[in-house]
Amino acid sequence: MRILGIDPGIAIVGWGVVDFDGRNLKPVDFGAITTTPDMKTEDRIAAVYREMCAIIGKYAPDAMSVEELFFNTNQKTGIIVAESRGVILLAATLAKVPIYEYTPLQIKQAVVGYGRAEKNQVIAMVTTFLHLTKPPKPDDTADALAAAICHAHSGTSALAALYNKPTTMRGKIDG
Repeated sequence: MRILGIDPGIAIVGWGVVDFDGRNLKPVDFGAITTTPDMKTEDRIAAVYREMCAIIGKYAPDAMSVEELFFNTNQKTGIIVAESRGVILLAATLAKVPIYEYTPLQIKQAVVGYGRAEKNQVIAMVTTFLHLTKPPKPDDTADALAAAICHAHSGTSALAALYNKPTTMRGKIDG
């Protein structure tokens, strides 16, 4: 199964593609979609959409694992990020790629074993799980790979049915 992990944003959208055979994870490619603050919001969102469509077209993922948004301060930034996230979900939907959403807590739990893990712990575990020679940059890319790893290790994965594991296939996991 090929999984596209996404860490949504507007300035930086981290993405990572991994293959998972039920036991082993293999990195395929990863990177970041970037936009600049001097661009009009609609141009930034359009750029994210175009590049996401290109990534989906190039790698043909079987599933997209997306980190849910978490806001604690700037509502205006949160709205723009949500708009970007919307076109990311639209790109996957139009390409008929199933979407699975996970909270930051769920992703950290799946990758580090602790839902309140620090960013450097997540980066270290992503580097280890994927046998990378160096940590992925920028950090948003590591977060996207972590989202893909989370999906590979979750019970909601379509892989669960292939390997006789219980599954809910709801698109979200509890917790």
